[in-house]
Amino acid sequence: MTPTTERVFQIFKELNQIPRPSHHEQRVADYLCQFAERLHLDYKRDAENCVVIRKPATPGHEGAEPIVLLNHMDMVCVGMNDPLHTPVDAYVENGWMKARGTSLGADNGIGLSMALAVLESKEIVHGPMEVVTTTNEEDGMSGASQMDKDFLKGRKVINLDSEDYDTITTGAAGACLQFHRIPVKRMPVLESKGSWFRIRFEGGLGGHSGVDINKGRCSAVVAAFALLSSIRQEHIFHLASLTIGEANASIASSAEIVVCLPSDVESGFARRLEEMSNNWLYEKFGDGDPNMRCSVSACEPQATVVNPEAVQALMSCLEQIPQGVVKMSETMKDTVETSNNIGRIVLEENSLFVSTHTRSFIDSEMEKLSKDIANAFSNCGATSELVMSAPAWQEDQQSQFLQLTSDTFQDVLGWRPRMVAMHFVLEAGFFVEHYPGIQMASIGPRIVEPHSTSERVELSTIEDIWHVLIELLRRLS
Repeated sequence: MTPTTERVFQIFKELNQIPRPSHHEQRVADYLCQFAERLHLDYKRDAENCVVIRKPATPGHEGAEPIVLLNHMDMVCVGMNDPLHTPVDAYVENGWMKARGTSLGADNGIGLSMALAVLESKEIVHGPMEVVTTTNEEDGMSGASQMDKDFLKGRKVINLDSEDYDTITTGAAGACLQFHRIPVKRMPVLESKGSWFRIRFEGGLGGHSGVDINKGRCSAVVAAFALLSSIRQEHIFHLASLTIGEANASIASSAEIVVCLPSDVESGFARRLEEMSNNWLYEKFGDGDPNMRCSVSACEPQATVVNPEAVQALMSCLEQIPQGVVKMSETMKDTVETSNNIGRIVLEENSLFVSTHTRSFIDSEMEKLSKDIANAFSNCGATSELVMSAPAWQEDQQSQFLQLTSDTFQDVLGWRPRMVAMHFVLEAGFFVEHYPGIQMASIGPRIVEPHSTSERVELSTIEDIWHVLIELLRRLS
């Protein structure tokens, strides 16, 4: 009798009651350790809260090569005012699972739920197994990058973190995440009769800054820079507050900015500015991001503004730094080779914070672009912090492991998946560095709009991938 996905959905529901933003995975790591203890399975937890749970082979299959199921436990928490205490409220509609007002966490909660269901099952046939769950995959990959060399024994890895149902991901771009801070001085407002305006950008699709970077979406960073540049051509403005973007790994879908302009701005300035910006949004992004809108309204005066030098530094950096696709691949059709995304810009107490996420399939190109970005900030008096640098990864698509995975799709589902390298970042590069001889196949259900409040997973594809996984484990045993 083939196990069903009922337990997968039950586990996913349990996971979604545990807030698990990046850098705050202790509670979900506790859950995983308790899960192992309940099943009387051996487990290990490291200083980064990564957890490996080991399950012996099905009797009669002890001599098989060990198999690793790999997932990460954190999620990108979009739409949550308090991600440390907000559970995910999931629901099903027309064959899809979604979340009310927030990201769903199917990336990578569904894959993790599958792996745990395998651990729990007494019916699934498999060889010796390790289920490895990493931390901070979405915002720095510190869990994978700092994993001890003896944490993992297996050398064949099924990564359940892919979002393209009809695909075996056989490669991923490298990535460099940097945090930049422009020093800020708070100044009292001297112009008591200035005109104050609140500028908002809302309704953007946002999305994953890797897989969605070439889909014609409007980053709120780009929109805000365009509007502020337009204002600066006519008036000197003072910046009082600024918040753009939701997550470092996402395309910014919203922004809120408060500025002070001279008191003599003409009547109807806000309406003219709003109309001009919305016309620009429609002309430039109407096809790819039709619901992004700008609103400009008068607002209450603020007590302080940012010193002009800091604002000038920010505008100068935004003008120099590429955003979006930098280069398409010459060897992989319709695939982005190199990109850069500004995920967040936030006015902190003493600095303007900017995060940049640079990706490329060519490590040297990623390193060069990342250094150019850091130099641009340095030249404007800012500091830059390298948060994460993950190497690119590429498997041999002709390997026996990948061919067996492809054959399993064919035999179980009746069709053969594509084998492609994707412009998102996986932890595979770190595993290849740490564990010589490792091989990896990344599969998963269809997840649409990850890292956004529109994130959803197609239920029928969960069922399909589950049956592929069960059969692949049997064949590998």
